[in-house]
Amino acid sequence: MSDVIVVGAGAAGFLAAISAARSGAAVTLLEKMSMPGRKLMITGKGRCNITNACDMRDMISMIPGNGKFLFGAFHSFTNRDIMDMLEQNGLPVKVERGGRVFPQSDKAPDVVKTLEKILRDLHVRLLKDKRVKRLELEDGKVTGVIDENGVRYPADAVIVTTGGASYPRTGSTGDGYDLARQAGHTIVPPRPALVPLETDDDRLRSLQGLSLRNVRAVLLEGDKVLGREFGEMLFTHFGVSGPIILTLSRAASTAWQENPQALLDLSIDLKPALSVEQLDARVQRDFAKYSRKQLKSGLHDLLPQSLIPVIIDAACLKPEQEVNQITRKERQRLVETLKGFTVPLTGTRPLAEAIVTAGGVSTKEINPSTFASRKVPNLYFAGEVMDVDGYTGGYNLQAAFSSGYVAGGHAAAWGKEETK
Repeated sequence: MSDVIVVGAGAAGFLAAISAARSGAAVTLLEKMSMPGRKLMITGKGRCNITNACDMRDMISMIPGNGKFLFGAFHSFTNRDIMDMLEQNGLPVKVERGGRVFPQSDKAPDVVKTLEKILRDLHVRLLKDKRVKRLELEDGKVTGVIDENGVRYPADAVIVTTGGASYPRTGSTGDGYDLARQAGHTIVPPRPALVPLETDDDRLRSLQGLSLRNVRAVLLEGDKVLGREFGEMLFTHFGVSGPIILTLSRAASTAWQENPQALLDLSIDLKPALSVEQLDARVQRDFAKYSRKQLKSGLHDLLPQSLIPVIIDAACLKPEQEVNQITRKERQRLVETLKGFTVPLTGTRPLAEAIVTAGGVSTKEINPSTFASRKVPNLYFAGEVMDVDGYTGGYNLQAAFSSGYVAGGHAAAWGKEETK
């Protein structure tokens, strides 16, 4: 029986420990926080978006950050496998819009409790409040880990599943990067992947809390399209957020990393279901209906109340102008604004507020078949500590579950197989 140490009790750590124990190893799972699975607890707005029910081939396309690296892992441990594991241990799941999978209870703690139950059933030793500070390296291999109090935990193999550097209050503070560096690994500079975006446009302050559905947002750098998404977004006190903004934020973060002075804009089509001609006809009908009213009162059927003065201002029109006095050119300017309301962007929110971290341990230095280090033979990595990140919708958790499961099985068998 081999001794396996797993560092970090998150999604990847739970599955690494489960897999290693199922493969016959004596497993110790070390967690720095007093409660394991803290980040799992807050995913999906506290409901835990466990995975996505899409085809596993499509899963890769939803991981823009080195998704192909996970090809083998996704087919070794699928979305169906994690759903079956939870259901077989007493936690029914359900599939919602967009293929998102949640526990039927809609309670993220139930997911953590179920995974802890599986650990207990497999006799995994879960130790809390144990922050690992150092890998113990002898003769080119890992012989264990040492915590911040100097306590040594010997092991035949070590799996680092400490997460990234986002949401530090959940325990993800970049500890794994330090451990990886001790073994000679390269760290791709961490940056926010799924994160809200900021603007200095004072007009938007009045829109705080306004949620828009069925809009199309296009991320632009000059005339260059960096990304486009359709769905829901939210105006906040600092800028914009919501599902489509989070998805676009990775491209924005990358652009600013490459050029901190890059000028990015968000162009929002408020009526994407209508062509310019159709929208113009719709506006004309509304203007006929409210011909004796001021413009600020003539757009009630078309826009949320708080958005009306902002759009009027963006179209360079006057809110007190009589609807029946608006010229054809002014109406066309209004339609153009509705089809392309531009928000200048100034940056992302801090990495600490990101849902997911892009960057981390370079995948070039990790074996994609086993998740073993190419630097140190009995060291493994899984989950967000690696330079892997996906879109919102359950894809990041599946990446953590799959990589953790594969790493755990191979770590348990270390010494019986040659590391490739």
